[in-house]
Amino acid sequence: MKLVTAEEMKRLDQLASSAYHVPSIVLMENAGLRVVEVISRHFQGKVRGKRIAIFAGKGNNGGDGLVVARHLMNAGAEVQVFMLARTEDLKGDAAANLQILQKMKARIYCITEERHLQRVDIVLLYTDLVVDAIFGTGFKGAAMGLPARVIQLINERGKPVVAVDLPSGLEADTGKVLGPCIQARYTVTFALPKLGLILEPGAQYVGELIVADISIPNSLIEGQPLKHNLITEEWCRSLLPRRKPWGHKGDFGHVFVIGGSPGMTGAVVLAGEAALRSGAGLVTVGVPRSLNPVIEEKLTEVMSKPLAETEGKVISVEALPQIEAFLEKVSVVAVGPGMSTDFAPVNMVRQLILRLSVPAVIDADGLNALAGKVDILKEAKVPLVITPHPGEMARLTGMAVDEVQDNRVHVARKAAEEWGVVVVLKGAKTVVASPSGEIFINPSGNVGMATGGSGDVLTGVISGLIAQGMQVLEAAVVGTFIHGKAGDEAVQEKGRMGLVAGDIIDRLPEVLKGMER
Repeated sequence: MKLVTAEEMKRLDQLASSAYHVPSIVLMENAGLRVVEVISRHFQGKVRGKRIAIFAGKGNNGGDGLVVARHLMNAGAEVQVFMLARTEDLKGDAAANLQILQKMKARIYCITEERHLQRVDIVLLYTDLVVDAIFGTGFKGAAMGLPARVIQLINERGKPVVAVDLPSGLEADTGKVLGPCIQARYTVTFALPKLGLILEPGAQYVGELIVADISIPNSLIEGQPLKHNLITEEWCRSLLPRRKPWGHKGDFGHVFVIGGSPGMTGAVVLAGEAALRSGAGLVTVGVPRSLNPVIEEKLTEVMSKPLAETEGKVISVEALPQIEAFLEKVSVVAVGPGMSTDFAPVNMVRQLILRLSVPAVIDADGLNALAGKVDILKEAKVPLVITPHPGEMARLTGMAVDEVQDNRVHVARKAAEEWGVVVVLKGAKTVVASPSGEIFINPSGNVGMATGGSGDVLTGVISGLIAQGMQVLEAAVVGTFIHGKAGDEAVQEKGRMGLVAGDIIDRLPEVLKGMER
């Protein structure tokens, strides 16, 4: 599903009117009707007699709210409209809808002074539902003054709120909430979801998200260069490779996981097992030679390969010839889980990237090895996926972690375009970015997955999908969704506090079973 920025949505509205001759007031009317439908559903079709307070700003979002008021009045609801502006400030379609309400003798109150808040507070005590049409997609920054106080009063009263297009106080492009913000029960967004409704922390204010058709032609939407996408299960299902009845393990690829160091063998074990559980036909983990007996004890279905090591028992540069020779037998290599940041493995990773002959997924210490040398990625001759968490991305870019988190979409896109790799920026609502600038936001996953080893599992899942023939971008997108969904399944049984990485692996088979074609 496509996502839009405020500017992209504005352009769609304008083109619907200028190129397709859909009057803007028709779009506003349709928007209001879709909101009324959600309100009717909330009351199980029994709107008559319900007390509904509508808060409207002076822009088109407020105009949508005025349409809602008219239709609710016609349905027999007791409606009060609170304008956070003077009536003369409304223009165009919003002003036209205000005039209709005035002719209908609607109860309309302008909230322009502090003393007007007393009426708001009293009405909120007895209202059955609130409609939030204060700010639209053009809002940025923090709500201030009377609008901020109104938002606070609405939230304090705890009545169900239907937000029109997005909750007031939330930035449409970033999901940032820098001041008071409506806590909605439902958000009815028009034509396409806005980025800020999906990104954190904005997603926490949305409630149930309803995407409503307001008659913007599909051909118009499809013709626009929209580069933001919400990952859906249906789309992921369509991309998963189908298995032929006569297939054998060699048809489903061979994953080679390189990593491990004293005290960190669990990382390669998790990555290897996740790759196998994701459908790879064969998986081998390459570890420092002295650690191979430990790996042999831990793994049954996954094979192991002892690699040359240093006196510190980490992978040595001397392992490169072994690795290069083995790459001829595999489909994809995963580099970094538990590898350590000692000089030898760091040097090995930097040289290996330049010699790769198969696609690679680079994670954890594989990424740490590139800090200060990230341009090496540009010289790779094969497709690469990197899977940094915010701390690793900060080290790669030289930014502060807070800077990365404040601009996750922008940071991921810039890195993917500049380095020519697929970037999987992990975290709440993981962002996948392609070298062409395409962005995919993952809705699956939960805070219980913030546990050691979860990222190693993701590396294994993505590698396993690449091994089965998926393109690296598709594997990164689908793998991220599957990983998150497995975590969502696991949290139902284990809870958020008790979930561990192995629980995610255990749920991969049932998730994949539900998505098989």
